[in-house]
Amino acid sequence: MRNIKVNVTLDAKGLSCPMPIVKTKKAINNLAPGLVLEVQATDRGSIADIKAWCNSTGHQHLGTLEEGNVIKHYLRKSSNEEISEKKHPNVTNNEVLEKKLKEGEKIILLDVREAAEYAFNHIPNALSIPLGELASRISDLNKDDEIYVVCHTGVRSDLAAQKLAEYGFTNVSNVLPGMKQWSGETVSYYKE
Repeated sequence: MRNIKVNVTLDAKGLSCPMPIVKTKKAINNLAPGLVLEVQATDRGSIADIKAWCNSTGHQHLGTLEEGNVIKHYLRKSSNEEISEKKHPNVTNNEVLEKKLKEGEKIILLDVREAAEYAFNHIPNALSIPLGELASRISDLNKDDEIYVVCHTGVRSDLAAQKLAEYGFTNVSNVLPGMKQWSGETVSYYKE
């Protein structure tokens, strides 16, 4: 295999969401346009997260390689003319979601965290579709439903809400700040 020429290597090994994205954003902000950043991660969720982040920011996702348990992401920093970080326009907060759930409103709660995150702690009746599986499982959702998307901090849920909008879903809200600060009822498949 040929070596890929990179300008900067970022070590995000051992970190979980949202830290690989946070560190990637900081590292790419310090690069000149056109330079290549290699992000080394071990979090499997970074495969979908970093690619989706690139799509939302305008930076170019060149590709991903796996070497053992290390996932190497290759990104090219776009120029200011190429960049326009998008955010999903419909945002709500944890309190509004909790009220809707308590009142029994007919909504779909979509949890886009990884399966392991969901297994240990999730909101009752939330539908688990990890961000990386969303495109292949889009038929599991109904475009007429009112959908609230949640993740750990709001980053992946924002990317998922944007993806749903691209597929023609019009009644979608990103829930902030997400499970990290959720104080409502949760369930777990495992007892600690």
